[in-house]
Amino acid sequence: MVDGLVARFRETFFAVVQAGELAGELKQAASAANLGAWTRALTEAAIRTCSGLGLMASAKGHKLELLPIHRSEYLALDVMAFAEGEKRWRFPVAVMELENSAREDQIAYSLWKVLSVRAELRIVFCYRRNGEEIPALLRHLREEVVEAMGLAGRVKLEGATLLVVGSRSESGTFPFGYFGWWLLDTNTGRFERL
Repeated sequence: MVDGLVARFRETFFAVVQAGELAGELKQAASAANLGAWTRALTEAAIRTCSGLGLMASAKGHKLELLPIHRSEYLALDVMAFAEGEKRWRFPVAVMELENSAREDQIAYSLWKVLSVRAELRIVFCYRRNGEEIPALLRHLREEVVEAMGLAGRVKLEGATLLVVGSRSESGTFPFGYFGWWLLDTNTGRFERL
């Protein structure tokens, strides 16, 4: 079921970010290295993707009135998505961090945050100016965050954890070359390219 959710999220996301104005906003923000604009456009893409999957999502500028306490952000997470249901307090299906800082430790903090939440799908979106910077980032995240959980902690981790890295070095093939997708393998502790 989780593999199906990952595939559906990715497919829906690519359809959403190819939409006229959103595609233009993301491309322009990436080429200008305007990470504030990139985050705003990516937030809209995440919300639309969740909606396309039948999920209701909260994010900055997208207040959700599903839970008894109405918020734009829950647990200081950038995006939180919920399925329909009868329970007033339900757990999220997906949680996302949209990290626009270039600092590796800031991205590591975002990964640590989503790994600390129970959800079927955890995603960290981040940005690297050049694709050559991605292997060092993956190594840092593995060594500093994933290995801190230890094997026992990783094996108990339920759901899927994705790292989605935008890179303008391949923005000419937007969106497929621009967004690289990695899935955390809980057995090895490594992020594997999708």
